[in-house]
Amino acid sequence: MPAIESRLPLLGGRLAVDFVNATASNAELSWERLILFLQSTGIVSADRGAQLLTLPQSDPQTAEALLQKAWRLGTALRKLLGAMIRKQRILGEWIAPVNEILRITEGHDELVGQDNSWKIEFVARESGLDWLLAAVARSGAEIVAEGAHALLRLCANPQCGLFFYDNSRTHRRRWCSMAVCGNRSKVATFARKHPSVRNASF
Repeated sequence: MPAIESRLPLLGGRLAVDFVNATASNAELSWERLILFLQSTGIVSADRGAQLLTLPQSDPQTAEALLQKAWRLGTALRKLLGAMIRKQRILGEWIAPVNEILRITEGHDELVGQDNSWKIEFVARESGLDWLLAAVARSGAEIVAEGAHALLRLCANPQCGLFFYDNSRTHRRRWCSMAVCGNRSKVATFARKHPSVRNASF
């Protein structure tokens, strides 16, 4: 099976937010989508991603177990982020899948050099695959721990539904992406204000 060549658009600003956006709430999470996310975020390399893509054929039980944990984690994070945005109480049952991954994936962070820069990389103590979700769970836990100070937002486009973490200077960002949803809003506003331009034939 070939390596995944495309990448997911990462608009969330935090790893856990990108994970929620990448794992749609209305569909089953596919193995290919999970591996695409892991590659797009740099959790695994393209070579490792290509190896992981074959896992459902070589070890279907291990792949299915990880996929179920990823689905539970994504579902829990979606509920957590939604509750935080709506200023609702967080339920312990939503925290449990995050803690499950944090508990299983013992290890340590390590600075790793890459192209004259440094990044922190998680090094797992065990050889299992649960560590693939460790950084996502850690990111989600950090956001929850921020509580009311978390700068979580939901895209202002009602048809979008993507979450994002507002890292903008003024903290007034409204769109998941200015190039996508923000631009659509500007075009729609312009069309409402100038109907003659909208109806003009070219």
